Amino acid sequence: MAHDNTPAENFRRALSAATRAIAKDRELEIRFGGEASSHVKGKLVLPNPSEEVGALEAARLRGKADAMALKLALHDIGGHQKSLPPGTTARAIFEAAEQARCEGLGARAMRGVGDNLDAALTERCLKAGFAQAEDRQAAPLEDAVSMLVRERISGRPAPDAAKGLMKVWREDLESSAGEALDALADAAHDQSAFAKALKQVIRDLDLADELGQDAEDEADDSADDDAGAENEPEAGSDETEQEPESDSADDPADAKGTSADSEDIHYSGESQETLESDEEPGESHQAARPNWVAPRGEDPNAYRVFTTKYDETITAADLCEPGELSRLRRNLDQHLKGLESAVGRLANRLQRKLLAQQQRAWTFDQEEGVLDPARLPRVIMDPMLPLSFKQETDTEFRDTIVTLLLDNSGSMRGRPILVAAACADILARTLERVGVKTEILGFTTRAWKGGRSKEDWLAAGKPPNPGRLNDLRHIIYKAADAPWRRARPNLGLMLRDGLLKENIDGEALQWAWKRLLARPEQRRILMVISDGAPVDDGTQSANSPAYLEKHLRETIAAIETRSEVELLAIGIGHDVTRYYRRAVTIVDVEQLAGAMTDQLAALFDEEPRVARRPRHEPATPRGDGLSALKRAVMTGSGR
Repeated sequence: MAHDNTPAENFRRALSAATRAIAKDRELEIRFGGEASSHVKGKLVLPNPSEEVGALEAARLRGKADAMALKLALHDIGGHQKSLPPGTTARAIFEAAEQARCEGLGARAMRGVGDNLDAALTERCLKAGFAQAEDRQAAPLEDAVSMLVRERISGRPAPDAAKGLMKVWREDLESSAGEALDALADAAHDQSAFAKALKQVIRDLDLADELGQDAEDEADDSADDDAGAENEPEAGSDETEQEPESDSADDPADAKGTSADSEDIHYSGESQETLESDEEPGESHQAARPNWVAPRGEDPNAYRVFTTKYDETITAADLCEPGELSRLRRNLDQHLKGLESAVGRLANRLQRKLLAQQQRAWTFDQEEGVLDPARLPRVIMDPMLPLSFKQETDTEFRDTIVTLLLDNSGSMRGRPILVAAACADILARTLERVGVKTEILGFTTRAWKGGRSKEDWLAAGKPPNPGRLNDLRHIIYKAADAPWRRARPNLGLMLRDGLLKENIDGEALQWAWKRLLARPEQRRILMVISDGAPVDDGTQSANSPAYLEKHLRETIAAIETRSEVELLAIGIGHDVTRYYRRAVTIVDVEQLAGAMTDQLAALFDEEPRVARRPRHEPATPRGDGLSALKRAVMTGSGR
């Protein structure tokens, strides 16, 4: 039994007893193993301590155990599930803030537990790289909110290991939702009240659309109640006796009616007609354009642009001298020697699938056309016998265009941008071989943290709610009608020093979408390759924290629900499934080639989305033409 008295075993026994005591569950089953702590099927699994447990390791393990025990003791799962909002970002904030509430209460009540939680939190921040975080792609909003909630409830400052995270977010969060965050501390002992207060934080962060309709109704009812309380006269006053009951009963209805009217104004047909009248010449026959930008003065939180005079849409050849462009392309080829063969194999597989869709289809028993060999004996016996010919049917597959929209932000620097360039290069060649038009576009900004647009805003005296404060740079690497041999050198531009800066995804999507709408092809596909959320410090510091992200969500929703363009996205290292309905996230950039080919192959394996056509132009009947491709997928070499 000597083994039972080792330091590690003694530590396990003591930790198990303390965890059950904090969780207020004597029968709680606790096991040790693995690297992370978890709670599965009523069993608490904690990391296994080393044989010689040091002070720092012991504190971190205690902190992980205390965090889970406090949640078991203070957290109501059923109530939490009922209060969870539908939006992905809002749900992440709810989960992180609820954990911070439980830990904050424990740290406030027990100093030793607070020290343990600090040690575990510091370890987590170090692993996540929050100390070095410099932009919001590396600093999740939910973690920043949870840090502020924890500070307010426990009275303990965020650890030094989170200084980068807090530098990125603290000022904006305090200015936007400081009062609502203060209210969370007062409601910390009541989970239901805490959840209600947390919804106000989310509204202040300009994420109200993620709370769902029920939360909006709840907010309206709360506002009405407050208004009624303010307008209610004090007992015994003259106003109570003189004012009839019916008047007071009308006040909430009036208040609610005013709110509804303001919503109707924002989504009215009149504003839609105004937008349609601003369409560019030649685009009036396209589908109705979504309400991308609300008119100034209508909604202070609506997306707007301070100025567009410094924005540019430019070809790669115009951004770089021909000699330098050729040198950059050779440099790109050198980097891609090992990658090109792997991507090429995947592209060949995609090509085989697409060519299978173009197999000849024939209509038999025709009176004219090509002689049918199967009917040859009949023709010899009776040369005048009709219905002995066949005709090849037309294929609609070639009536397709694919746009590849590449994120050219600074966070893509290095291996991600090399792989993205290689995949765009080879996929464009593959699609061109089978007659599919391909366009390659890139998006970034002309400056870091706001360019000349921000200078104009500063010179104007920093008016509130300025909107986007950076100069866009949209790059055309390959136009749809340009042959690949001419556009091939252009992708080398991505290796140019200083090109990759910030990313404003919402407006880049609009730009690519409008270019697709102007194309004559019947089927239009837009593939976005990005590595996370939109980031522009100049814009985000002058507007609400989720300003660019909210606009991206609105843009995606408009394209996916009110447009014939088929939209898909691939995220590199960051989850883009929270934005796009059809999306895939890859952890390793080397998986990009396979993800792109698989996504395109799956898309071509489906029915194309029915394009909306103008009233004066009749729709052309279109067969699916997909059975051959489906057979190829079923009997081929596999995905």
